[in-house]
Amino acid sequence: MSLKHPQHHSKPHHTHVTAAAVNRLQPSKRRSNRMALHASVGLSGEDRMKVSFTMPAKATNLNRHGASVQLSRDLSVGTMVTLKNQRGTEASARIVSVIAAVQGLSTYGVEFVEKDESSREFWGISFPSNP
Repeated sequence: MSLKHPQHHSKPHHTHVTAAAVNRLQPSKRRSNRMALHASVGLSGEDRMKVSFTMPAKATNLNRHGASVQLSRDLSVGTMVTLKNQRGTEASARIVSVIAAVQGLSTYGVEFVEKDESSREFWGISFPSNP
């Protein structure tokens, strides 16, 4: 009686991993630290229905490159808006994400379009460097 080891003819498994999937697996690296501060701003632009608006908004989680803003308008990702701070400084920004929408109040992630002095100084505070 001879003992034969069973032969496994399994096919090699090839896994296709996209760059986006790899990025999701790695801890995200922020360009600048968020500061849990609130600021009143004016926000103007066009909403999802292409209706122009200018209204007060609340900015939170401020960072060197933008913030989260809360307002009662339905905006699309990619929409260009203008932020105006309490000192009258204006900066162009782009809606980059919809963070939340609850009971008519939406929170959007915005990033400054221009990387000039007015956007760097827009919040009037100094941000700590990333580690």
